[in-house]
Amino acid sequence: MHSKFRLAVMAACISLASCQAMDTTSGGAVGVDRKQYTLFPVSSTEINQAYAQSYKETLSQASNKGVLDTSSSDAKRLQAIGKRVIAQTSVFRPDAAQWQWEVNLIDSDELNANCGPGGKIIFYKGLIDQLKLTDDEIAAVMGHEIAHALREHSREAYSKAQGVQVATQLGSAFGLGDSNLQLANVGVEYLMTLPNSRANENEADIIGLELAARAGYNPNAAISLWQKMSKAGGGAPPEFMSTHPSSNSRISSLQAAIPKVMPLYEQAKRS
Repeated sequence: MHSKFRLAVMAACISLASCQAMDTTSGGAVGVDRKQYTLFPVSSTEINQAYAQSYKETLSQASNKGVLDTSSSDAKRLQAIGKRVIAQTSVFRPDAAQWQWEVNLIDSDELNANCGPGGKIIFYKGLIDQLKLTDDEIAAVMGHEIAHALREHSREAYSKAQGVQVATQLGSAFGLGDSNLQLANVGVEYLMTLPNSRANENEADIIGLELAARAGYNPNAAISLWQKMSKAGGGAPPEFMSTHPSSNSRISSLQAAIPKVMPLYEQAKRS
Protein backbone atom coordinates (compact mmCIF):
# COMPACT_ATOMS: atom_id res chain seq x y z
CA MET A 1 0.00 0.00 0.00
CA HIS A 2 1.28 3.50 -0.85
CA SER A 3 2.74 4.96 2.39
CA LYS A 4 0.83 8.22 2.04
CA PHE A 5 -2.38 6.33 1.31
CA ARG A 6 -1.77 4.26 4.47
CA LEU A 7 -1.33 7.43 6.50
CA ALA A 8 -4.54 8.89 5.11
CA VAL A 9 -6.48 5.74 5.97
CA MET A 10 -4.99 5.72 9.48
CA ALA A 11 -5.99 9.34 9.97
CA ALA A 12 -9.51 8.56 8.79
CA CYS A 13 -9.65 5.65 11.25
CA ILE A 14 -8.58 7.94 14.09
CA SER A 15 -11.45 10.26 13.17
CA LEU A 16 -13.86 7.31 13.11
CA ALA A 17 -12.74 6.37 16.62
CA SER A 18 -14.33 9.59 17.90
CA CYS A 19 -17.82 8.54 16.75
CA GLN A 20 -20.73 9.20 19.09
CA ALA A 21 -23.36 6.53 19.72
CA MET A 22 -26.90 7.14 18.48
CA ASP A 23 -29.83 6.05 20.58
CA THR A 24 -32.74 5.27 18.26
CA THR A 25 -34.84 2.10 18.56
CA SER A 26 -35.22 -0.94 20.74
CA GLY A 27 -34.58 -4.29 19.04
CA GLY A 28 -38.19 -5.46 18.90
CA ALA A 29 -39.14 -9.10 18.35
CA VAL A 30 -36.94 -9.18 15.24
CA GLY A 31 -33.86 -8.25 17.27
CA VAL A 32 -32.34 -5.29 15.44
CA ASP A 33 -29.36 -4.41 17.63
CA ARG A 34 -26.70 -2.88 15.37
CA LYS A 35 -24.90 -0.07 17.15
CA GLN A 36 -25.28 3.25 15.36
CA TYR A 37 -22.77 6.08 15.46
CA THR A 38 -22.40 9.63 14.23
CA LEU A 39 -18.98 10.99 13.35
CA PHE A 40 -20.12 14.60 13.03
CA PRO A 41 -22.84 15.64 15.50
CA VAL A 42 -26.16 16.73 14.03
CA SER A 43 -29.33 16.63 16.10
CA SER A 44 -32.53 14.82 15.24
CA THR A 45 -34.33 18.14 15.55
CA GLU A 46 -32.16 19.76 12.89
CA ILE A 47 -32.64 16.87 10.47
CA ASN A 48 -36.40 16.68 11.13
CA GLN A 49 -36.92 20.42 10.65
CA ALA A 50 -34.94 20.48 7.42
CA TYR A 51 -36.86 17.56 6.00
CA ALA A 52 -40.24 18.93 7.15
CA GLN A 53 -39.57 22.07 5.11
CA SER A 54 -38.60 20.05 2.05
CA TYR A 55 -41.68 17.86 2.50
CA LYS A 56 -43.92 20.92 2.71
CA GLU A 57 -42.44 22.27 -0.52
CA THR A 58 -42.94 18.92 -2.28
CA LEU A 59 -46.60 18.83 -1.28
CA SER A 60 -47.07 22.46 -2.33
CA GLN A 61 -45.62 21.77 -5.76
CA ALA A 62 -47.79 18.66 -6.14
CA SER A 63 -50.87 20.65 -5.13
CA ASN A 64 -50.09 23.40 -7.61
CA LYS A 65 -49.81 20.79 -10.36
CA GLY A 66 -53.06 19.15 -9.31
CA VAL A 67 -51.42 15.81 -8.47
CA LEU A 68 -51.76 15.83 -4.68
CA ASP A 69 -54.36 13.09 -4.23
CA THR A 70 -56.44 13.39 -1.07
CA SER A 71 -59.76 11.86 -2.08
CA SER A 72 -59.29 8.79 -4.31
CA SER A 73 -59.83 5.24 -3.08
CA ASP A 74 -56.04 4.78 -3.06
CA ALA A 75 -55.62 7.88 -0.89
CA LYS A 76 -58.23 6.63 1.58
CA ARG A 77 -56.64 3.17 1.69
CA LEU A 78 -53.25 4.73 2.31
CA GLN A 79 -54.51 6.86 5.19
CA ALA A 80 -56.24 3.91 6.85
CA ILE A 81 -53.21 1.63 6.55
CA GLY A 82 -50.88 4.40 7.71
CA LYS A 83 -52.97 5.00 10.83
CA ARG A 84 -52.72 1.34 11.84
CA VAL A 85 -49.00 0.95 11.13
CA ILE A 86 -48.00 4.28 12.71
CA ALA A 87 -49.83 3.23 15.90
CA GLN A 88 -47.23 0.47 16.34
CA THR A 89 -44.13 2.67 16.16
CA SER A 90 -43.97 3.26 19.91
CA VAL A 91 -42.96 -0.41 20.31
CA PHE A 92 -39.60 0.55 18.81
CA ARG A 93 -39.33 4.09 20.16
CA PRO A 94 -41.89 5.67 22.50
CA ASP A 95 -41.15 9.23 21.38
CA ALA A 96 -42.48 8.41 17.89
CA ALA A 97 -45.99 8.71 19.32
CA GLN A 98 -45.38 12.48 19.55
CA TRP A 99 -44.07 12.89 16.01
CA GLN A 100 -46.12 14.99 13.60
CA TRP A 101 -46.92 12.13 11.25
CA GLU A 102 -48.26 12.82 7.75
CA VAL A 103 -49.29 10.44 4.97
CA ASN A 104 -49.79 11.79 1.45
CA LEU A 105 -50.29 10.37 -2.02
CA ILE A 106 -48.98 11.94 -5.23
CA ASP A 107 -50.58 11.01 -8.54
CA SER A 108 -47.44 10.01 -10.42
CA ASP A 109 -46.35 6.91 -12.34
CA GLU A 110 -43.21 6.71 -10.19
CA LEU A 111 -42.71 3.37 -8.42
CA ASN A 112 -41.64 4.87 -5.14
CA ALA A 113 -42.52 5.72 -1.55
CA ASN A 114 -40.60 7.19 1.35
CA CYS A 115 -40.87 8.23 4.96
CA GLY A 116 -38.57 11.08 5.81
CA PRO A 117 -37.19 12.04 9.23
CA GLY A 118 -39.89 12.88 11.74
CA GLY A 119 -42.58 10.76 10.08
CA LYS A 120 -43.33 12.52 6.79
CA ILE A 121 -44.65 9.87 4.37
CA ILE A 122 -45.18 10.11 0.61
CA PHE A 123 -46.45 7.36 -1.67
CA TYR A 124 -46.55 7.64 -5.43
CA LYS A 125 -49.63 6.26 -7.11
CA GLY A 126 -47.66 4.29 -9.69
CA LEU A 127 -46.35 2.03 -6.95
CA ILE A 128 -49.85 1.11 -5.81
CA ASP A 129 -51.59 0.90 -9.16
CA GLN A 130 -48.93 -0.50 -11.48
CA LEU A 131 -47.93 -3.24 -9.03
CA LYS A 132 -51.55 -3.78 -7.99
CA LEU A 133 -50.58 -3.75 -4.33
CA THR A 134 -52.86 -5.33 -1.77
CA ASP A 135 -53.43 -3.65 1.61
CA ASP A 136 -50.95 -6.11 3.15
CA GLU A 137 -48.32 -5.19 0.54
CA ILE A 138 -48.91 -1.47 1.06
CA ALA A 139 -48.39 -2.06 4.78
CA ALA A 140 -45.10 -3.84 4.00
CA VAL A 141 -43.89 -0.79 2.06
CA MET A 142 -45.19 1.55 4.75
CA GLY A 143 -43.47 -0.39 7.52
CA HIS A 144 -40.19 -0.48 5.62
CA GLU A 145 -40.17 3.27 5.01
CA ILE A 146 -41.25 4.10 8.57
CA ALA A 147 -38.43 1.91 9.88
CA HIS A 148 -35.88 4.11 8.09
CA ALA A 149 -37.27 7.10 9.99
CA LEU A 150 -37.37 5.31 13.35
CA ARG A 151 -33.74 4.22 12.99
CA GLU A 152 -32.76 7.73 11.80
CA HIS A 153 -30.90 6.35 8.83
CA SER A 154 -30.87 9.82 7.22
CA ARG A 155 -28.99 11.30 10.16
CA GLU A 156 -26.60 8.36 10.12
CA ALA A 157 -26.03 8.78 6.36
CA TYR A 158 -25.42 12.51 6.77
CA SER A 159 -22.69 11.79 9.30
CA LYS A 160 -21.04 9.27 6.98
CA ALA A 161 -21.17 11.69 4.06
CA GLN A 162 -19.30 14.17 6.22
CA GLY A 163 -16.77 11.43 6.96
CA VAL A 164 -16.17 10.87 3.24
CA GLN A 165 -15.48 14.58 2.82
CA VAL A 166 -12.99 14.57 5.68
CA ALA A 167 -11.22 11.49 4.29
CA THR A 168 -10.90 13.22 0.92
CA GLN A 169 -9.48 16.33 2.57
CA LEU A 170 -7.03 14.20 4.53
CA GLY A 171 -5.93 12.51 1.32
CA SER A 172 -5.22 15.89 -0.23
CA ALA A 173 -3.37 17.03 2.87
CA PHE A 174 -1.12 13.97 2.74
CA GLY A 175 -0.27 14.75 -0.88
CA LEU A 176 -1.83 11.74 -2.61
CA GLY A 177 -1.76 11.82 -6.38
CA ASP A 178 -4.99 11.80 -8.38
CA SER A 179 -4.98 8.02 -8.94
CA ASN A 180 -4.23 7.22 -5.30
CA LEU A 181 -6.74 9.81 -4.11
CA GLN A 182 -9.39 8.24 -6.32
CA LEU A 183 -8.51 4.84 -4.84
CA ALA A 184 -8.84 6.32 -1.34
CA ASN A 185 -12.26 7.77 -2.20
CA VAL A 186 -13.49 4.43 -3.55
CA GLY A 187 -12.15 2.63 -0.48
CA VAL A 188 -13.85 5.03 1.91
CA GLU A 189 -17.11 4.78 -0.05
CA TYR A 190 -17.24 0.99 0.08
CA LEU A 191 -15.89 0.58 3.59
CA MET A 192 -18.02 3.31 5.18
CA THR A 193 -21.07 3.97 3.07
CA LEU A 194 -22.26 1.00 1.03
CA PRO A 195 -22.04 -1.84 3.59
CA ASN A 196 -23.93 0.21 6.17
CA SER A 197 -26.47 1.25 3.55
CA ARG A 198 -27.18 -2.41 2.87
CA ALA A 199 -27.43 -2.95 6.62
CA ASN A 200 -29.90 -0.07 6.81
CA GLU A 201 -32.05 -1.63 4.11
CA ASN A 202 -32.04 -4.96 5.92
CA GLU A 203 -33.00 -3.27 9.17
CA ALA A 204 -35.85 -1.43 7.46
CA ASP A 205 -37.07 -4.69 5.94
CA ILE A 206 -37.33 -6.63 9.17
CA ILE A 207 -38.47 -3.76 11.42
CA GLY A 208 -41.08 -2.95 8.79
CA LEU A 209 -42.13 -6.59 8.81
CA GLU A 210 -42.79 -6.39 12.55
CA LEU A 211 -44.63 -3.06 12.33
CA ALA A 212 -46.98 -4.42 9.67
CA ALA A 213 -47.54 -7.67 11.58
CA ARG A 214 -48.36 -5.83 14.79
CA ALA A 215 -50.84 -3.73 12.80
CA GLY A 216 -52.61 -6.90 11.63
CA TYR A 217 -51.16 -7.17 8.13
CA ASN A 218 -49.90 -10.51 6.83
CA PRO A 219 -46.08 -10.64 6.98
CA ASN A 220 -45.99 -12.93 3.94
CA ALA A 221 -47.03 -9.93 1.85
CA ALA A 222 -43.46 -8.64 2.13
CA ILE A 223 -42.36 -11.59 0.00
CA SER A 224 -44.94 -11.03 -2.74
CA LEU A 225 -44.14 -7.30 -2.63
CA TRP A 226 -40.44 -7.78 -3.39
CA GLN A 227 -41.22 -10.41 -5.99
CA LYS A 228 -43.34 -7.80 -7.75
CA MET A 229 -40.64 -5.16 -7.31
CA SER A 230 -38.01 -7.51 -8.71
CA LYS A 231 -40.12 -8.25 -11.76
CA ALA A 232 -40.80 -4.55 -12.32
CA GLY A 233 -37.15 -3.62 -11.86
CA GLY A 234 -35.70 -6.09 -14.35
CA GLY A 235 -31.93 -6.52 -14.16
CA ALA A 236 -29.99 -5.26 -11.17
CA PRO A 237 -26.27 -4.63 -10.48
CA PRO A 238 -24.27 -7.14 -8.41
CA GLU A 239 -25.15 -6.90 -4.73
CA PHE A 240 -21.63 -6.02 -3.62
CA MET A 241 -21.69 -2.89 -5.80
CA SER A 242 -25.16 -1.78 -4.75
CA THR A 243 -26.56 0.14 -1.81
CA HIS A 244 -29.53 -2.24 -1.76
CA PRO A 245 -29.62 -5.98 -1.18
CA SER A 246 -30.46 -8.11 -4.19
CA SER A 247 -34.06 -9.26 -4.36
CA ASN A 248 -33.07 -12.86 -3.62
CA SER A 249 -31.08 -12.09 -0.48
CA ARG A 250 -33.72 -9.60 0.64
CA ILE A 251 -36.45 -12.24 0.29
CA SER A 252 -34.32 -14.82 2.10
CA SER A 253 -33.80 -12.43 5.02
CA LEU A 254 -37.51 -11.69 5.21
CA GLN A 255 -38.42 -15.37 5.08
CA ALA A 256 -36.08 -16.02 8.00
CA ALA A 257 -37.73 -13.25 10.05
CA ILE A 258 -41.37 -14.10 9.33
CA PRO A 259 -41.61 -16.84 12.01
CA LYS A 260 -40.56 -14.25 14.62
CA VAL A 261 -43.46 -11.92 13.78
CA MET A 262 -46.19 -14.35 12.76
CA PRO A 263 -47.42 -14.73 16.38
CA LEU A 264 -47.75 -10.94 16.55
CA TYR A 265 -49.85 -10.98 13.37
CA GLU A 266 -52.05 -13.78 14.71
CA GLN A 267 -52.53 -11.89 17.97
CA ALA A 268 -53.41 -8.67 16.13
CA LYS A 269 -55.95 -10.51 13.98
CA ARG A 270 -57.62 -11.98 17.07
CA SER A 271 -57.86 -8.63 18.77
